Amino acid sequence: MAGCFFLNAVFYASLVPRLPDLRDGLGISNATLGIAIAALPMGSFLAAPLSSVLLRRFGSAVTACSGLVLLALALSAAVSAPSWPLLAVALFLAGIVDALVDVAQNAHGLRVQRAYGRSILNSFHGLWSVGAATGAVLGSAAAALAVPLASQMWVTAAVFVAVALLLQRWMLPGPDRPAPGPAGDEHGEGGGRAEPSGASTGRRRAVVVLLALGLIAVCGSVVEDAGSSWSAIYLRDELSASAGVAGTGYLALMVAMTIARLTGDRVIDRFGQRRVARAGGAVTALGMAVALAWPSVPSTLVGFALAGAGVATLIPAAFHAADELPGLPHGLGLSLVNWAMRVGFLLSPPVIGFVADSASLRLGLVLTVVSGLATLLLGRFLAARPAR
Repeated sequence: MAGCFFLNAVFYASLVPRLPDLRDGLGISNATLGIAIAALPMGSFLAAPLSSVLLRRFGSAVTACSGLVLLALALSAAVSAPSWPLLAVALFLAGIVDALVDVAQNAHGLRVQRAYGRSILNSFHGLWSVGAATGAVLGSAAAALAVPLASQMWVTAAVFVAVALLLQRWMLPGPDRPAPGPAGDEHGEGGGRAEPSGASTGRRRAVVVLLALGLIAVCGSVVEDAGSSWSAIYLRDELSASAGVAGTGYLALMVAMTIARLTGDRVIDRFGQRRVARAGGAVTALGMAVALAWPSVPSTLVGFALAGAGVATLIPAAFHAADELPGLPHGLGLSLVNWAMRVGFLLSPPVIGFVADSASLRLGLVLTVVSGLATLLLGRFLAARPAR
C-alpha cells in the first residue's frame, strides 16, 4: 500500500523541476503554462464522481495499481506533446487518472488501517511526500545533467510501471466494504437514526463548518501548488538560479512536509488539530512573507520549507474533521471538502500565472501568504483535541 502512495507522487514530482524546460521548449508564456497545468486538476475535479463506480466494480487495489500505469503513460505523453493544446489534453487525462488513483489508494489505506487496528494513514501520506521529494531529486538531477525531458519521463515511466504492476500482489484481496456502524448500519454513524430535536440548527452549523473546512483545504492546496508549479520558475527566472538549483525549491517544500507528516500524528495527539493548523498557518505566512520581502535563493528555500511544514497536516485534518461532522450523511462532508481542495488546485495555477505575466511571479506568490493567514483564522473550526 505504501508503494502506491510513493509512486503516485514520484510521477508528477519528477516533472516539476523541468517545467521551465517544458515551457521554453514549447515557446509559451507563464500564463499559458498555468492554463495547461490547470487542466490536470480540472480532470481530477471532473473525474472524482467516477471513483466510487470503479471501486465497486474492480476494488481499490486494482483501481489504484492500474491507474498508476495509466498515470505514468499520460504524463510521459504530456512532455512529448508538440503544442500547448495537446499538452493540456494530456495533463487533463493525467488528472482524471490521478483522481481515481488518489481515491482508490486512500480507500485501500483506510481498509488496511481498519485491519491494522491503529492509525497509520498519516504515515502513508508521509510516504507520498517521500515519493514527491524523490521525484524532485530525479528531476533536478536530470535538469543539471541536461537529460532530455522526454527521455527522462519515458525511462522513469518504464521502471515505475513495472513496480506498480508488482504492487498489486501485496495488497488486500477481495471487495472493499465500509466498516459497520455502532448499530450494524454499514454507513456508520448517523445512518438510519431518527432526527433529533434541533437537527435543523445542527445542519446549518454543519454547513458553516463545512464551508470553513473547504476553505482550509483550498489554502493547503494553494501553498502546495505554489511549490510544485512555480518554485522552479521563480528561482530560475527572478533569482537567476541554475537549472539544478531551481528544482530545490520544491524539494525543500516536500522534505519539510515529509518530516512534518511522519511526525504529525504525535504532535496532533499532544496539541490538537486546531493549535497545529493555526500554528502551521502562521509559520507558512511568516516564512513566505520573509522570503518574498527579502528575495534570495537561501531565503526562498527556507520560505518554501516553512510553508511545507506549515501545511503538512492541513488537508488531512480538514478531511478528518469533515468526515466527523454531525448532521450530515456519512461520507458527504469528506467528499465535499475533497472537491473544494481540487478547486484550489484548479484555480491556483492560472491565477498566479496571470499575476506573474501582468506584474511579477513574486507578487503572484503573495497568495501563499494570504493562504497562511486565512488558515490562522479558519483553524478555529478544527477540533481542539483529537477524537480518541
